[in-house]
Amino acid sequence: MRTIVDAAYTGGNKSALSVKKPKVVFVLGGPGSGKGTQCANIVEHFGYTHLSAGDLLRAEINSGSENGTMIQNMISEGVIVPPEVTIKLLEKAIMESENDKFLIDGFPRNEENRAMFESVTGVVPEFVLFFDCSEEEMERRLLSRNQVAKWVGRVWSWVRWGNGQTWFEPKCGRVDDNIDTIRKRFKVFVDSSLSVINYYNSKGKVKKIDAGKPVAQVFEAVKAVFTPIDDKAAA
Repeated sequence: MRTIVDAAYTGGNKSALSVKKPKVVFVLGGPGSGKGTQCANIVEHFGYTHLSAGDLLRAEINSGSENGTMIQNMISEGVIVPPEVTIKLLEKAIMESENDKFLIDGFPRNEENRAMFESVTGVVPEFVLFFDCSEEEMERRLLSRNQVAKWVGRVWSWVRWGNGQTWFEPKCGRVDDNIDTIRKRFKVFVDSSLSVINYYNSKGKVKKIDAGKPVAQVFEAVKAVFTPIDDKAAA
C-alpha cells in the first residue's frame, strides 16, 4: 500500500489541485498574534475553509493509520518529516472539501516549504495575510493564556514537532516553564517565516494586519481585506 510519502516522492504527476484551482490564502504570524481567532472569524463571515498544517499532521497521527504511524515514528526518531508530506495532507484536505476557498494557517514555515508547495501543487496563493504583532504583546497574550489555563489546573504550552509545525497542547507545569519556549518560538518565526513574507511582499501579495490591537479592531482590518474580494467574486 502506498503511503503519503510514496505519493509525495512520485515525480511527474500533475497535482489534482491544478484542475480544481482553489483560491488559497496563506495565514502567517508569530505565536500569540491571534491567527486562530481571526481565521475563525473569516470562516464565519466569508465562507473560507480553515486548514491548519499542524492540525492535519496531528489528526493523521491520531487516526492510527499507516501514514499516521509513519509520521509518528519519524517524529519519535527525531527525523524531520519532509515538507512534501505536509503538502500532500493539505492537498488531500482541499480535494476532499466541496469549498474552493481556503485559509492555510501556519504554512509555509520557510522558503523551502513555499517553493515546494508551489512546485508540487501548481497553486500560487491569492495573497498572504500577515498578522504583525510585537513580541512584547504576543508574549503578554501567551502568558495571560497560560495563567487562565493554570487557574483550571492545566497549562497550555507551545509544542514544536520535528517537522517544524506547532500547536497548543496541554502540559503540566508552571507558567515560568514556558517563557523560554515562547521566546524560542519568536526566534524560529523570525529566522524562518519572515523569508516567506519577504518573498511574497516582493510580489505585492502581502496584506499586513496590525494584530496588536483588540480582537474586534483587528477583524475590522481583516474585513477591509476580504470584503472587496468577496464582493468581486459575487459580482
